[in-house]
Amino acid sequence: EGQLVQSGGGSVQAGGSLTLSCATSGFDFAQYSIGWFRQAPGKEREAIVCRSASSEDTYYADSVKGRFTISSDDAKKAFYLQMHSLKPEDTGHYYCVAQDYYNIYSLTDCGFLRSWGRGSLVTVSS
Repeated sequence: EGQLVQSGGGSVQAGGSLTLSCATSGFDFAQYSIGWFRQAPGKEREAIVCRSASSEDTYYADSVKGRFTISSDDAKKAFYLQMHSLKPEDTGHYYCVAQDYYNIYSLTDCGFLRSWGRGSLVTVSS
């Protein structure tokens, strides 16, 4: 099973930007579905973006659509979450997820991806 190592995160003022990174190892990078989850203080963990391996269809939660973007770098075997126009309600722990040879067809399917990063804390102040 592949491993994920996260980096990035930190504190930013509302309206600012941050990028989270997720370095991968042990995956067939060309064949994996990837995504990001978020857990806000006192709330359940939720999927915010997921991209399918087969079609590269991407699914975003309404709360982040238009502000967050998932991307990947095949050469570096890494993927990213670019976050713009951050709001205080974006505060939380962010987790990258991935699995090869597994297609997803909705944001809900992201929950079936097996490999998880350890999380990065993002704090957005008003």
